Amino acid sequence: MTATDEELPLAFNPFDPAFKADPYPTYARLRAEDPVHESPLGFLVLTRYADCTTLLRDPKASSDDTKSPMFRELVESNEIDPELAERRPFLFMDPPDHTRLRGLVSKAFTPRSIEQLRARAQELAAELVGAMEGKDTVDVIADLAYPLPLTIISDMLGVPREDEARFRSWSHALARSLDPDFLLPPEAVAAREQAIDEFADYFRELIDDRKVSPRDDMLTRLVQAEEAGDKLSENELISTCILLLVAGHETTVNLIANGVLALARHPDQRARLRENPDLAKSAIEEILRYDPPVQMTGRLATEDIELPSMTLAKDAFAITLVGAANHDEEQFPRADDFDITRTPNAHIAFSLGHHFCLGASLARMEGQVAINAFVQRHPRFEVAADLLTYKDNLVLRGLTALPVALS
Repeated sequence: MTATDEELPLAFNPFDPAFKADPYPTYARLRAEDPVHESPLGFLVLTRYADCTTLLRDPKASSDDTKSPMFRELVESNEIDPELAERRPFLFMDPPDHTRLRGLVSKAFTPRSIEQLRARAQELAAELVGAMEGKDTVDVIADLAYPLPLTIISDMLGVPREDEARFRSWSHALARSLDPDFLLPPEAVAAREQAIDEFADYFRELIDDRKVSPRDDMLTRLVQAEEAGDKLSENELISTCILLLVAGHETTVNLIANGVLALARHPDQRARLRENPDLAKSAIEEILRYDPPVQMTGRLATEDIELPSMTLAKDAFAITLVGAANHDEEQFPRADDFDITRTPNAHIAFSLGHHFCLGASLARMEGQVAINAFVQRHPRFEVAADLLTYKDNLVLRGLTALPVALS
């Protein structure tokens, strides 16, 4: 006799292949039975919307896990290089450094600035979905979800698109850098460190070029800020460039692919979008809620923090399960239904507080354009694989490939 899911011991195990394939049944059990779950690895796992949103908004919740006792233990045991903190991007910093570095690039990511890129994104999406004509099967990731956001962020930053072959493997390795250090296997840490070294050498080449030949791109503006001497150091310049390039496309690849998958599995919603393209904006919000690219994010309590369910003690580390919070029935009626007209839809796919995703407007625009273009041009697509495989990443939820039949 095989035990049902409900009979198995309840645990948060992101390494479980069944969890990777579909984490939402586990999330539901955690919310109902153990909403503040204590992991055997020494951290807490929050699953309810109220707890997660409270923590993410609290200024006493730090994104810098190098401040944690756990990080210090890893340094003392030589499992982590103590210089790691100096090479981390502002995503893992707290104010005032986070505020200073984010401010250097924030103007390029305002809704108004991003809207100016929509026509270019539409042109690119039309080219990509048009190239699918005459094919029986395509890989949505390789043929649409990957090239569109990579091209846009490369153009913004000033990275030659022909260099993609050089940094593709580095980018994939660094996508795992979003995972907590204590959950990464040694080989993943080693791959990440090598990728950082190779990316740093690559950006030094581009930085040297911009010092001699400035251009109208974000890289030039960051180089000029570094040369001013009072805004960012060389390490900060390089780590910011890496963050913008990697985060600027890796998460959106997953957003587009997860969205196409959800629409393939819900043909009634796909038909609604086909009939009414203006639903693209609310459709992307529902995709972000229903199957968010970022499934979890960690916070360290620098002081005691009062949450609706409990008090998070100073120095405690908690993981907020974004994917679980986004399916909390207390916040989202019929939470497991996929409804592209859902309103209100206050999901937390882009986090909250001072770490609200810098690229939210860009990701939203690219998702709207890519998915709408695909649905309008190829309305009768179906998943063309019996088994879909997800990447090893813990924080990011994304498929390795998404083969679909076009008719």
